[in-house]
Amino acid sequence: MDELINRVRERNYRLTPQRLAILKIVAASEGHPSAERIFDQIKTEFPTTSLATVYKTIAMLKDMNQVLELDFGSGGNRYDGNRPYSHAHLVCLECGDIVDAELDVLDTLPQQIATRTGYQLVSHRFDIYGICSRCRSQRA
Repeated sequence: MDELINRVRERNYRLTPQRLAILKIVAASEGHPSAERIFDQIKTEFPTTSLATVYKTIAMLKDMNQVLELDFGSGGNRYDGNRPYSHAHLVCLECGDIVDAELDVLDTLPQQIATRTGYQLVSHRFDIYGICSRCRSQRA
């Protein structure tokens, strides 16, 4: 978190209490929150904060390569501040939870594909869709 704060200051962005709270939520979140979820968390402590402030702060973090935006079309965008680079995700089709698929083979797969095909990678996205164990156990 200290490193992120220093990067914000280096870029001469103002570090307001609201912006600091948003940074903390994004950096600490394991659940890939939406802007609306971040807004819901922050408005209890800072009731005058607008959703636009959340979006502007996320845009600032994207510009600094400190957050990964996951676009799910009509399902909305979600944000990953823990691993702000391309990596694989597991997406539950029932509850919408998103978790990082932390498997070494998935981390090396894009480079293997690039090497085999001659592509120069710019970015990649690898999402695996299914039903999480919590949703499956609720069915039983």
